[in-house]
Amino acid sequence: MSRTKSIIVETFLQLLDEKPLTKITVKDIVERCGVNRNTFYYYFHDIPELMEWTMKEWADQIIRDNRDFVSPADCTAAIVRQGLAHKQALLHIYRSLPREAFLRDLDRAAEYIVGQYIENAVKDLAVEQRDRELLIYYYKCLLVGMTLDWMEKGMADDPTEKMTRICELMEGSGKRAFLKSGGREEENG
Repeated sequence: MSRTKSIIVETFLQLLDEKPLTKITVKDIVERCGVNRNTFYYYFHDIPELMEWTMKEWADQIIRDNRDFVSPADCTAAIVRQGLAHKQALLHIYRSLPREAFLRDLDRAAEYIVGQYIENAVKDLAVEQRDRELLIYYYKCLLVGMTLDWMEKGMADDPTEKMTRICELMEGSGKRAFLKSGGREEENG
């Protein structure tokens, strides 16, 4: 992404941290970041397109910054960290962006994160590809659901704590699923 485009996006996030989307104009953005209107329109047709791009960049940042996951709680923490970086902005985007666009990028980030976790968890096990895909799907749905619930409640609590406790309660169930896939469930017995 070009430096100018990044500045426009960052300025937009700053403004969203300060006030709702309905109070932000292209004039506010260009005055704050020091570019002219034509430059803004070179990169974005309008504020809704900028908002969609910003959500895409949020998801891309999660993907770029995260690789090593040892538990589902680590997966949750990655989204929480990125979400809290611009909490108010993300809430405004969540409440303003068409649901399909928001979910598309959240789903993409969650699938990547969970995919990394599953690949790390099964790297030394013979887990069938279709079972890997099912486990990624299961944990992705869990992560997306928890994230949406967290956002719906204004991002007031830390879902990482909840996921950590769920992991404690379900300890060993993931390993059993991996072993069942490889036909080695007896080893866990």
